[in-house]
Amino acid sequence: MKKFVAVAGNIGVGKSTLVEMLCEHMGWTPFFEPVAENPYLEDFYRDMQTWAFHSQIFFLTHRLRAHHQLALFPTSAIQDRSVYEDAEIFAHNLFLQGHIRPRDYQTYRELYQTLTEFLPPPDLVIYLRASVPTLATRIGKRGRDYERSIPADYLSSLNNLYESWIASFSLCPVLTVPSDDMDYVAHPGHLDLIARKVQEKLTGQEEVVFDPEEVARAACD
Repeated sequence: MKKFVAVAGNIGVGKSTLVEMLCEHMGWTPFFEPVAENPYLEDFYRDMQTWAFHSQIFFLTHRLRAHHQLALFPTSAIQDRSVYEDAEIFAHNLFLQGHIRPRDYQTYRELYQTLTEFLPPPDLVIYLRASVPTLATRIGKRGRDYERSIPADYLSSLNNLYESWIASFSLCPVLTVPSDDMDYVAHPGHLDLIARKVQEKLTGQEEVVFDPEEVARAACD
């Protein structure tokens, strides 16, 4: 049976890498976040006050289109970041920080809420949880110049919103991956472990967790 999975998590946590590797491992189709295509992104990191609303509308439009395409896609697929994160994490954070004006934010929320009512939810959300030091290290390694100036408190505020969002998210099951402790690039066993947990969650097992001893053993595989 066809499955639709979304991978969620903060900037630099490893979403795109996991999507690519899981899809190759499971024979599914990847749908990636349109980072390089966003014409506002570099301007946004230089001047959030001016470009936040434009950038978020771009991401929302592309994520809504991708979600709709995935709902119609004939085979199983994994999406790099969900449409829910755009609104509940990034736009919300920018509004709280004063980078999106209240009038613009209200327009954004109404658009998001109206359109997502017509979209079926994913079968599973994989949430990659990581601390700010881990995120900063991974951002530095991937070498995107416009990301190097992202302050730690911005990543921390996003982490807080992610934790609040995932705690109340109820549209579909959630599998939380302890990303500080897992390196699925260096350790094939970690990728195997995540794939196994995904299958367990998709088959309806209620309590699917990553035991620390299990993670340690998988690093040796």
